[in-house]
Amino acid sequence: MSLLNDLINLDLSETTEKTIVEYIWIGGSGMDLRSKARTLPGPVTDPSQLPKWNYDGSSTGQAPGEDSEVILYPQAIFPDPFRRGNHILVMCDTYTPAGEPIPTNKRYNAAKTFSHPDVVDEEPWYGIEQEYTLLQKDVKWPLGWPVGGFPGPQGPYYCAIGADKAFGREIVDAHYKACLYAGINISGINGEVMPGQWEYQVGPSVGISAGDQVWVSRYILERIAEIAGVVVSFDPKPIPGDWNGAGAHTNYSTKSMREEGGFEVIKAAIDKLGLKHKEHIAAYGEGNERRLTGRHETANIDTFLWGVANRGASIRVGRDTEKAGKGYFEDRRPASNMDPYAVTSMIAETTILWKP
Repeated sequence: MSLLNDLINLDLSETTEKTIVEYIWIGGSGMDLRSKARTLPGPVTDPSQLPKWNYDGSSTGQAPGEDSEVILYPQAIFPDPFRRGNHILVMCDTYTPAGEPIPTNKRYNAAKTFSHPDVVDEEPWYGIEQEYTLLQKDVKWPLGWPVGGFPGPQGPYYCAIGADKAFGREIVDAHYKACLYAGINISGINGEVMPGQWEYQVGPSVGISAGDQVWVSRYILERIAEIAGVVVSFDPKPIPGDWNGAGAHTNYSTKSMREEGGFEVIKAAIDKLGLKHKEHIAAYGEGNERRLTGRHETANIDTFLWGVANRGASIRVGRDTEKAGKGYFEDRRPASNMDPYAVTSMIAETTILWKP
């Protein structure tokens, strides 16, 4: 095994300038990340330097067998924490051979929203709190839980330490450092309320880069869990009953919200989000109705309400924002399995571009 590890960690820069590029894309379920690698003759510093590529869309649920080719367009590059050196990860979106975005390509419309002059002027910032659950591979039961049984009730596990309360920290910390290596603006981690559940935060990120960074952070997490023999679940309610679900709370501000008088802009934006509550819920993740019950720090899925420091609200405004009269707010409705391209662009569309 030591020889295998030596080979995995070979520094290719000693013998060649060739670069390994891992092309990453989203499969047909909207959550299944896929990737494959190719060798290029030298280092790459910009997505425009990368060739388009293709894959068999009939094997990912994205194209029929008789016309299966889907084209990958490189969009954002990140240093590869697994191969290191000049090797890179590249986040791609997906198109037909004729150049039309395929239905699962949420990035295409998000990029259009974020390139709108009114949105560009407002410099939308996002901080996304990605929750997830680590599962034992063979039984699909949370890490640290007795097989077929349950741990003690919630309470001791949130931000906890100790072998009987914190399960999977080595995966979490490896992911934290790997994301920083990759240039992802991961701003923190913590253990969550349900044992075996964790959270990391990505941001502040501007516009389309928020979606790119969250997707690549998920890819890195899945790869690290693969090495550890553990399964990552983004299910919004992995365990039924009196256990917290998993969300992707989305913190948001615009330039106008961050300036003097911004609190009034925040309230106007929240009013607009309330008017489009049903449309947002429909785009905020599959199975979210199992999580948004009005219990376990959520608002009921059919109700829109906001409040200061209220974790049972749809939208939470922080005490610091209220005190300063400017800042940001938190949309607590998105599920852990949401598409960050869809959620971030929809919030910008509703709060900046929509004129009710």
